[in-house]
Amino acid sequence: MSATTLDHPTADDARERSREARRRSLVLLRSLLHPVRRPVWLTVALVVGSQVAAVSGPALVAYGIDHALPALVDGNSTPVLAVAATYLVIAVLGGVLVAATVRASARVSQAILLDLRRRVFRHTQRLSLEFHERYTSGRIISRQTSDLDAVRELLDGGVTTLAAGVLSMVLTAVSLAILDPRSGLVLLVAVVPGVLLSRWFQRRSRAQYRRNRTAAARVIVRFVETMTGIRAVQAFRREPQVQAAYDALSEQYRESSAGSIRLNGWFDSGLVLIGNVTVATVLLVGGLRALEGDLAVGVLAAAVLYARRFFSPLQQMAMFYNSFQSATAALEKVADLLAEEPSVPDPEHPVRLPHARGDVRFDGVTFGYGDGPTVLHRLDLHVPPGQTVALVGATGAGKSTVAKLLTRFYDVRTGAVTIDGVDVRDLDPVDLRRAVVMVTQEAYLFSGSVAANIALGRPGATRGEVEAAARAVGVHDLVASLPDGYDTEVDKRGVRLSAGQRQLVSFARAFLADPALLVLDEATSSLDVPGELLVQEGLGTLLADRTAVVIAHRLSTVMGADRVLVVEGGRVVEDGSPGDLVAAGGRFAALHEDWQRSLDRA
Repeated sequence: MSATTLDHPTADDARERSREARRRSLVLLRSLLHPVRRPVWLTVALVVGSQVAAVSGPALVAYGIDHALPALVDGNSTPVLAVAATYLVIAVLGGVLVAATVRASARVSQAILLDLRRRVFRHTQRLSLEFHERYTSGRIISRQTSDLDAVRELLDGGVTTLAAGVLSMVLTAVSLAILDPRSGLVLLVAVVPGVLLSRWFQRRSRAQYRRNRTAAARVIVRFVETMTGIRAVQAFRREPQVQAAYDALSEQYRESSAGSIRLNGWFDSGLVLIGNVTVATVLLVGGLRALEGDLAVGVLAAAVLYARRFFSPLQQMAMFYNSFQSATAALEKVADLLAEEPSVPDPEHPVRLPHARGDVRFDGVTFGYGDGPTVLHRLDLHVPPGQTVALVGATGAGKSTVAKLLTRFYDVRTGAVTIDGVDVRDLDPVDLRRAVVMVTQEAYLFSGSVAANIALGRPGATRGEVEAAARAVGVHDLVASLPDGYDTEVDKRGVRLSAGQRQLVSFARAFLADPALLVLDEATSSLDVPGELLVQEGLGTLLADRTAVVIAHRLSTVMGADRVLVVEGGRVVEDGSPGDLVAAGGRFAALHEDWQRSLDRA
């Protein structure tokens, strides 16, 4: 196969991907319907009953005109009363069945949507960090919002409308064929252009509504990304450029939606035309036969009513076909998301490690992100229990990669990362998260109280344990000064606290979790000088009696470590205590000298 073929997928490849997407969406739909199969069959029965009741009306009209009215003229009112009473009973029964159909359909649709929403959220949480770093948050939000809303619009009445419409057309055609085969033949002939028009609409609308869903998703993604990065947008005065990009995407969405409306307009107009021509033909042919005495007047009236009724569902189906196409495209996207597999799967036979000591080894570890270049080159490293190791080096040297492998956010390409002799790929995920806690540069706080955010690492902790953790890292006085103390609510992302204050809260969270191994990835980079001085004492308490891997550019944090590793190009080029490395005059010594000069200038 040529490189061109690999780089530029053919039309056959696109069709195969489309077929695979439809297959996945159908599998997903079957799995959603299985738990509610009994309510679904009940809904089907109600739809059938309501349509049978509705289609019997014209037949009763024919009987009333051709038999009951002549009997009434002859002085026998019983047939007329019977027809009227039957018509009334069927009308009431039909209304009751329609109402029951709506209620049953709503119960089914809400059960399916609840199941689907839970699946998407649960699966998205289960996916590995690699997925979240390449799949933007805006796209995930689009799956949970606009795509699920499209499915909801279809389920909330759309499916029953389509089913009722198809059933109504079938029953109408059969009833008319039984009542008057010639009129049924006219209707059958009229079906041909209706089917051709529907196929034309189906082919074009499928592609059109996929474009709609894509355009809608792009608008949502752009909006979410802009609002997430609003500080950078305002700081660099990029509002006009961002607005222009958003306007362009919105214009694409408008054009796509307008195309859908035009397509639907052509379809709807064509159906109206075919329906009107069919009714006129039935009336003309039937009227001529009635004049000749070959067709009863009541049958002619019923034939006209059936002809009008036959094409009415098509117009309703055309209206809901838009929702059907939109929901189909949305369901395919959701199915694609649910088909994603974690790149870091849970072990088939997990090894328990309830009481980790924190003995860490990297044995010949080679790693690269995805299919990208190698980041770590056969790294060998041993960190004994209780030792604090600091990793320093230039940006991109591979320091944070070591932390991600240690916490098993990614898996190695070759070699092994072990804790207490157990490969992290075999370690029970619960025990791994209990043994290893990572504090990053971005201290994320969830909506809720300060106490709840500290207790995130140990939800069952008492208020006394929460306060003890805060005191240990030196953040108790700060929390106590807040309006409601530990019960103070923090807004989304903790915006009521400064970056340094949020970092202190995250230290208290890590201390309360009490891991055997603590990983600090640039955890002090957001602190100012007073904040850094405040947290140094807390760090001393936090790092005591546990294994720690500290990644930092600030040497104030590094100098307190037992051991320093200088990482360059994915390899450890220097290894020793801070004092020994300064005395050796190598790369770390140069970094130390630069740090000392910066302190002197300050």
